[in-house]
Amino acid sequence: MSTILLATAAFVATNMICFWAVSVIKRDASIVDIGWGLGFVGIATVGFLVGDGWAGRRGLVLVLTGIWGLRLAAYLLWRNWGQPEDYRYQRMRRHYGDRFARVSLVTVFGLQGVLMAIVSLPVQAAQAAKMPAQLTGFDLLGVALWATGLLFETAADAQLARFKADPQSQGQVMDRGLWRYTRHPNYFGDFCVWWGLFAIALSSGAVWSGVGPAAMTYLLMRVSGVPMLERGMEKRRPGYADYVRRTNAFFPGPPRG
Repeated sequence: MSTILLATAAFVATNMICFWAVSVIKRDASIVDIGWGLGFVGIATVGFLVGDGWAGRRGLVLVLTGIWGLRLAAYLLWRNWGQPEDYRYQRMRRHYGDRFARVSLVTVFGLQGVLMAIVSLPVQAAQAAKMPAQLTGFDLLGVALWATGLLFETAADAQLARFKADPQSQGQVMDRGLWRYTRHPNYFGDFCVWWGLFAIALSSGAVWSGVGPAAMTYLLMRVSGVPMLERGMEKRRPGYADYVRRTNAFFPGPPRG
């Protein structure tokens, strides 16, 4: 296990430094979002190559993580192409001035690198596990959760993209499709994907790797996910307060009222 942890840590550090260097050249720290998805693909690949666990489970988590990470990176690249830098980083750039490049290495790219290493613990644990050398009920449960999460993310992103492309949706609240049942179906999808990967790691008894999806869940529900996106939304979107009243924030459920 220590070999995988060291190898993936070295990859994460190299990966984030490279993306940081590109962000300095392009003067756009938003590229870190693309590095997030690709980083997990790299971690799964490194773990597969240096891990000595059962090949079947190593291959399974490589494929699942690869599909999730590549889809996310491709979607964010398409969404952000030609767009200005994210307002959060613009605000930081104005605040720190000439020091922004150095500060962003630690507070943006470095921090996300650390989170990436923590969140991916189930992937690393599964690739180090030699036993059981067969698929178990936990593996099947994990694949089912992962598939549910990927479906939610993919469908929610497509629905939102169509909504934003419609000129008549300008200034309106997206409350159709999956967004009718949860205000953040894409985040719920992330939740399912990472708890699914944890279930696969749990097949070998790696309970400790639950720190990864627990950290992801906390971030999505309490820090950089729901709270950050919804801050000030009622002022920018007429009817958002009513949407909040009738729609669950995270876990899907029938509309109220």
